[in-house]
Amino acid sequence: MTKTLSEYYRSPDNYASFRLNTPLSPDAGYFQWGEDTVCYGRSTTGHRSERADAALYNTFGDTTLDSPSVCLPFDPAEVIENLLRERYTAEFREPGRLSNLAIRKIYYRLRPFLAMPIRKRLQKIHLRNWHKIPFPQWPVDSTVDRINRRLMALAIRAQGLEEMPFIWFWPQEFTSCVIITHDVENSGGRDFCRNLMDLDESFGFYSSFQVVPEDRYAVPESFLQEIAGRQFEVNVHDLNHDGRLYADYEEFRKRATQINQYARRFGAVGFRSGILYRNADWYDAFDFSYDMSIPNVGHLDPQRGGCCTVMPYFIGKMVELPLTCTQDHTLFNILDDYSIDLWKRQVGIIKENHGLVTILVHPDYVIAQRPQAIYRELLKYLADLRDKDHMWAALPRDVANWWRERSEMKLVKMNGSWAVEGPGSERARVAYARVSGDTVTYSIEPK
Repeated sequence: MTKTLSEYYRSPDNYASFRLNTPLSPDAGYFQWGEDTVCYGRSTTGHRSERADAALYNTFGDTTLDSPSVCLPFDPAEVIENLLRERYTAEFREPGRLSNLAIRKIYYRLRPFLAMPIRKRLQKIHLRNWHKIPFPQWPVDSTVDRINRRLMALAIRAQGLEEMPFIWFWPQEFTSCVIITHDVENSGGRDFCRNLMDLDESFGFYSSFQVVPEDRYAVPESFLQEIAGRQFEVNVHDLNHDGRLYADYEEFRKRATQINQYARRFGAVGFRSGILYRNADWYDAFDFSYDMSIPNVGHLDPQRGGCCTVMPYFIGKMVELPLTCTQDHTLFNILDDYSIDLWKRQVGIIKENHGLVTILVHPDYVIAQRPQAIYRELLKYLADLRDKDHMWAALPRDVANWWRERSEMKLVKMNGSWAVEGPGSERARVAYARVSGDTVTYSIEPK
């Protein structure tokens, strides 16, 4: 259990000690750990509910300090893994899964023949009542981050410390991070990519383009070379975007082999699935450095759920860069919102948690002047934050590389002071967590 905290913070292992107060229950379900934190998994006390909107048992009062240890009513490693891998709402536990798959299959066969107004109407019907979903928390869920902050506060108190050192989340003194990504869905979007690169670059951003390898449009080598030659990034976007990548395990393995081959051909190290369909437990079939298919909150996606964190994390050997902001198609066509108000609200919450802001804008959907004007407004807003608030604007591959390097770094004490060791440590910073109520605040030690 102590490893959970050290993996998130890269803090010294011997500065925290956690143990269960009694054995875990045989059954799993929803419960609370504090009024603001919903968990899913087994616990040692109270009851566990099948639904997140039920009256949940609050286990926080069953948490005690037995210095130097913290006695917990659940295993945080198990609960966090359930959230990060969306096991609390895994598709095999959803009622009507077989009928859902059949409907999905029919829809994607008919989709090429459906006009956009009809598709929008069908999507809105499918997503009706999304605002009534109690968990994850809309518009940004930071449950995993809140659990870790609360564990850190308890560890500091149990050890009788004033503060605990850790390796800051981002290189140098960057307070948070932003990546801009573009999924290219059709030939019109492919042909607009050059204009979109011009637009991003005019605000000082370099972005990634996720390209569908088969069926949707031709992918000439010159297209890929232009993106890479302009210091943007090429990634693989599904295989053929037919909505069936994860429908059958054996078929998925075959498609994953083909996807890996396209990754080598494209020189791509990142992946995003079509329509954000996903199954984190199958990711071992991929040969990518990172994935970007799991939303933070999936209320408005065909596959609901969400990883409940604003930070990158590992799924096996692959780094997951969660989609933390609503995608443009959803904003414009489902919510009918032609403003950046929701994006600003989400970015504000993510920045408060020092997290990763992930923007997804499709070239296909910003060709017209109205959505393009909104995207320009978003870029200006992000550029201002980057310059004023010291936000790291990076390519996804650079964020994944940093997160991988950080995972190998260690804090060591040298001449009475803390220092970071490991490849890339020259960019790392020592930070400190201090108790504030039942959570912690952070400070970064200047270089």
